[in-house]
Amino acid sequence: MKKYNFYSGPAILPQEVFQQASKAVLELDNIGMSLIEISHRSKEFVAIIEEAQQLVRELLQLDDDQKVLFLGAGASMQFCMIPFNLLGENDTAAYLETGVWAKKAIKEAKLFGKVNIVASSAEQNFNHIPKNYSVPADSKYFHITTNNTIYGSQLHAIPESPVPIVADMSSDIFWKPIDGKKFGLIYCGAQKNMGPSGVTMVVVRESLLGKVSRPIPTMLDYRNHIKDNSLHNTPCTFAIYVSMLTMRWIKKMGGLTAMEKLNEEKAKILYDEIDANPLFNGVIAKEDRSRMNVTFTINKPELEEEFATLAKNAGCIGIKGHRSVGGFRASIYNAMPKEGVQVLVDVMRDFANKKG
Repeated sequence: MKKYNFYSGPAILPQEVFQQASKAVLELDNIGMSLIEISHRSKEFVAIIEEAQQLVRELLQLDDDQKVLFLGAGASMQFCMIPFNLLGENDTAAYLETGVWAKKAIKEAKLFGKVNIVASSAEQNFNHIPKNYSVPADSKYFHITTNNTIYGSQLHAIPESPVPIVADMSSDIFWKPIDGKKFGLIYCGAQKNMGPSGVTMVVVRESLLGKVSRPIPTMLDYRNHIKDNSLHNTPCTFAIYVSMLTMRWIKKMGGLTAMEKLNEEKAKILYDEIDANPLFNGVIAKEDRSRMNVTFTINKPELEEEFATLAKNAGCIGIKGHRSVGGFRASIYNAMPKEGVQVLVDVMRDFANKKG
């Protein structure tokens, strides 16, 4: 029986990427060595990281001032690395609080400077994206989280800002076309929609750096990673390679325009069932529903475990909601085929017919 990975991450990747990566683990491009044993400074790996950087540049439409980095320690490291590099102790940064990950980023930023939470949906359990707020022009930057994996909300348009926008795109990078030139910094952990765990992609404007007076430790200074082309120390070569393969696949499939079309179609199939099915409820304001992480609850809590087991037996793996909120969450990233979504919908429909 075919199984579909609905976990929020590590997430589903294209089958052809798995096949190509497995071959490279045995031998990379007929060089007589495995991908995971070649030097990170070899011409073979330098070609890999440079192709990965170029693919990011193409997909996000970046300009020359924006540098593409592949770093370690996960996207969570960026919560402190960003203010460490961009926020002076007497400066203020604006943050939009839309979920747990934004909340964690705010906590870290307060260690380095002042934080202005311009809007928050915390009191409503993050069930929507705040709309009516303004970003002060004297802010050093404006931090947003474009998609909220736990709650299932998403910014469908990038807000206007008089200051550089810093965006955590960990769970919706490459889901649709964006104008990357609008951003001062973009970051994402690869394991949601780009590749395997182990690497964090950062796009940062070089012109924003070097303006804080504090000393910055070597490994936390973006300038060092720019200078050394993400090779200041040994990077996660395998994760970078698989991320590169995934971006090749995106380009082959028609680019981000094709990804958006596919993702909208998948999300519509699932949300239509949630809205029509008397046994299930959506939990996010309809205009803010995520196209990547679809969250829903069941009207009869006593049936929750039974439904989860039925879905698992049908091949839908990982649909339980985050432990902090409960319910269900179906993560339908780029590589999730429509057939996987349809299997889940069929299970929901059959279950409601029997139990509703």
